[in-house]
Amino acid sequence: MKPVWIVDDDQSIRFVLEKALLREQLPTRSFSNAADVLRALASSDEPGPQILVSDIRMPGESGLELLEKVKARYPSLPVIIMTAFSDLDSAVSAFQGGAFEYLPKPFDLSKAIELIRRAMEESRREEVADTGRTEAPEMMGQAPAMQDVFRAIGRLSQSHVTVLVTGESGSGKELVARALHKHSPRANGPFVAINTAAIPKELLESELFGHERGAFTGAQGQRRGRFEQADGGTLFLDEIGDMPFELQTRLLRVLSDGSFYRVGGHTSIKSNVRVIAATHQDLEERVKLGLFREDLLHRLNVIRLRLPALRERREDVAPLTRHFLQVSAHQLGVEVKRISEAALAVLEAFPFPGNVRQLENICHWLTVMAPSQSIEPKDLPPEVLSAFSLGGGAPAVVQPVAWTAPPSSAYVSGDANAAVPAALPPQTESALPLPLQPVNTWELDLEHEALELLQADSADVWDVLTRRFESRLIRAALQTTRGRRVDAANRLGIGRNTITRKIQELGLDQQTALADSA
Repeated sequence: MKPVWIVDDDQSIRFVLEKALLREQLPTRSFSNAADVLRALASSDEPGPQILVSDIRMPGESGLELLEKVKARYPSLPVIIMTAFSDLDSAVSAFQGGAFEYLPKPFDLSKAIELIRRAMEESRREEVADTGRTEAPEMMGQAPAMQDVFRAIGRLSQSHVTVLVTGESGSGKELVARALHKHSPRANGPFVAINTAAIPKELLESELFGHERGAFTGAQGQRRGRFEQADGGTLFLDEIGDMPFELQTRLLRVLSDGSFYRVGGHTSIKSNVRVIAATHQDLEERVKLGLFREDLLHRLNVIRLRLPALRERREDVAPLTRHFLQVSAHQLGVEVKRISEAALAVLEAFPFPGNVRQLENICHWLTVMAPSQSIEPKDLPPEVLSAFSLGGGAPAVVQPVAWTAPPSSAYVSGDANAAVPAALPPQTESALPLPLQPVNTWELDLEHEALELLQADSADVWDVLTRRFESRLIRAALQTTRGRRVDAANRLGIGRNTITRKIQELGLDQQTALADSA
């Protein structure tokens, strides 16, 4: 085991820490100044430290100067900065320099030892990560459902077949499309992506198929559409379920024979394109509603890949979190933040209505906003903590969040809750001063539905969800009162005129044609 290096010009501090660490069977080595530490680090004959604990103010080079030089050479070495001057500038400078933690003097010895042990655990994790660190993978996932996706991509690697990727918003459908392109015979061709839900209906046709000069007001010149741009490569049609019905006929023709006309054009154009489509919608249901062509569904649905939601692959939350924290730190040019097991356990219990995209955004937020280099449960963003209701009483562990998931091979057993940890590790109990209780499932479902509609740029989201909520509420009240509107209004806490008006507005008259005794 590598030793803990202690750097302090105060001999009594060194002595106390040495004795305390030896009682914990942790080897130590002490120094009185930064120069001796740097000489020892430069020597190849001596083992380096597991962690470094340094005073901030010493004769010669300060602890902050030592921190800067150590981090330049050993960026993953945890450094704890001690100081008797507990001022804001010292704390900020320590963390900006990449310190693992800031320890003000006088300190409680047991807390100092606990902090040193935590730093050592982090150091060992970093060593394991460094030995296995390679170029960041295009996709990550150890969950069985993700392994099924990877196997499918492998089997399709030499195919030109059309693929339909389904999955919730934010689950990574475009990553699957890019992987299918990268590992296909068309890898040297272009990959062109278009979100059919994000482009106004009147412009989408021109975006897909291009237009001739003068085809419509504002068409100043000829323009190649996405099908032409993707010639010889792959065209990714995201959110295909939201494509306007009238354009679905044109898309069906292209998929059938590979030919199309530009808007305002009279010359047929051939395009050699592999189409990969994606949607979070239930296309079979949209076919029943008359919103999606059945023949187009069959044309697209040659091979279907279902991408699991993040809540169905909770074992992937920890590696994805560490990966996104590294990516965010690299993008921002700052030190990579570490996340405790307790904080990871809270994230693993979170339902992630926004899926992997939401986790990536959370990691970016943590890189910017977490107050120290080590992320604890209290540092997690409000959207995570607000998913649990804080209550009083004795400390308790996090309970699994209630949620409803579709059947998936991601589960090891038939129990849907098998994928959710029954409780956090023991250290979580002290990390969370208040118990966390799950919110109601219907609230999570409502938030999930709202996110899907908003991310799909749907119009009138407020009106759509409000009508559905009010309709269900009034139906339940009328069912309880056997159709008596006055009683239903009283139970809901609204007036008789209000419930009558709502029944008419929501079209519930025929469904509530029970005897109204009011």
